[in-house]
Amino acid sequence: MAPPDALDATAAAAADEVVYAADGAIATITLNAPQRMNTISRPMLDALSAALVRAGDDAAIRAVILTGAGDKAFCAGLNLEAQKSGTDSIGLGQGFMRTTIDLRNTPPTVLHNIDKPVICALNGSAAGYGLDIALGADIRVMTRSAKLAASYARRGVLPESGGTWYLPRLLGWSKAAELIFTGRTLSAEESLALGLVSRVVDDGGAMAASREIAAEIAANAPLAVQAAKRMMRMGWNEPFTEHVHHVFLQLLPLFGTEDMKEGIAAFMEKRAPRFKGR
Repeated sequence: MAPPDALDATAAAAADEVVYAADGAIATITLNAPQRMNTISRPMLDALSAALVRAGDDAAIRAVILTGAGDKAFCAGLNLEAQKSGTDSIGLGQGFMRTTIDLRNTPPTVLHNIDKPVICALNGSAAGYGLDIALGADIRVMTRSAKLAASYARRGVLPESGGTWYLPRLLGWSKAAELIFTGRTLSAEESLALGLVSRVVDDGGAMAASREIAAEIAANAPLAVQAAKRMMRMGWNEPFTEHVHHVFLQLLPLFGTEDMKEGIAAFMEKRAPRFKGR
């Protein structure tokens, strides 16, 4: 076991490398290592998972924005310099090869399983692991000069954190295969044309556009939004008839919520609804 001072140093690094902020019903999670283009470290992975769990568990949070500090990169992938030097080993243990992964607390699986809508504000480019994390968000907003780099094969690896699952579903097999096998880099306009992002905005405008979307989401009934996300996630792997049945089972408890009554009342009274999440 590492000595207490080493554990304290790791915790401090994690706290510095991911910043969590809540503003009303919107949580913002920021990868905070702009000096190295927000490349992933072990402390950052741990802190990112913890921040996502925190947002998911907070009933007051209705939408999450995931972004990176600075204006050059959302996340340029793994910190390859630290990986090469052995000062921050993610894939390897101390002197041994890891053969298992704890899926309970890895950022891609935590991100995939969170019921709160997640918007990725791509303030800059995303590559490798950073692209996989961005693909795990529900909505992506990208600045005009940013790029998406599927450069895995050019680095001798594969999309290790969700890309091989998301890209064929988002693009179809042929386009996903071309992108992954060539290691191609996409411009913002190419990413928009392929449907990988929802909006392309001027440089510096990703957070403002993402907050606009998050506020629109947060104004809706949160239990209904979260149930819809669960059903969308399940629907990727279900036959249609089974999915319709599961949707019905999700709908039944919504009928008894205060929010559904409020939604109907607000519609009849021609006013904005005031949802409470219950």
